[in-house]
Amino acid sequence: MALARWKDLCPDAVRPADVAPFWAGVLGLTAETQDSGDVVLRGAQPEQTLWFNTVPEPKTVKNRAHLDLVLPTYGPLVEAGGRVLDDHHTDSFRWTVLADPEGNELCVFPAGQGAPDALVVDSADPERDAAWWAEVLGATAVEAPGGLRRWLADVPGLPWEVWKFVGVDDPKTVKNRWHWDVVSEDVDELVRRGAILLRGPDDDIDWHVLADPAGNEFCGFTP
Repeated sequence: MALARWKDLCPDAVRPADVAPFWAGVLGLTAETQDSGDVVLRGAQPEQTLWFNTVPEPKTVKNRAHLDLVLPTYGPLVEAGGRVLDDHHTDSFRWTVLADPEGNELCVFPAGQGAPDALVVDSADPERDAAWWAEVLGATAVEAPGGLRRWLADVPGLPWEVWKFVGVDDPKTVKNRWHWDVVSEDVDELVRRGAILLRGPDDDIDWHVLADPAGNEFCGFTP
């Protein structure tokens, strides 16, 4: 039985009002500015939510979580304030790496290659991390190109087709600039299965701040 369900994605931003409109256009979501200065993007389904949280610290290293998007062209993203960083290709796919107005990376895959829209997370052990989240979310770890079972399919509530874990050599050094929230009725069981409790509910928050076994921060909300 799944211990948690996807809730939303939460990017940090020094100036949410500058970066959120870019993502609203990319993802076809509606922006709502909060009194705090945070900006929430919403879609037709509750899980299609991005909550841009205001933080004081600027981006300093490559994000360990980003989105892969399948689009006809990346031209409109550049017109909206993005910039091209690099082009890549493998035997299976070709794609372009871009940055949003605050430098957050995203990858654009041309339509017609069979590439999926995806949430992507860097990992020192992608099969292990995929297996852990598959169990937590009641998803299925499936083979990616190359044969490793490091992609998650059938993730309940996830607004992208798959969740990819990608092997990298560089270690995690700072708090992830993009994190995700889940809904769980049993946060204690998440901890027993390997999650790390970073902060519990207190006078300021009514949710749990956790990290998965690889150190990726996420927040757990009770239904």
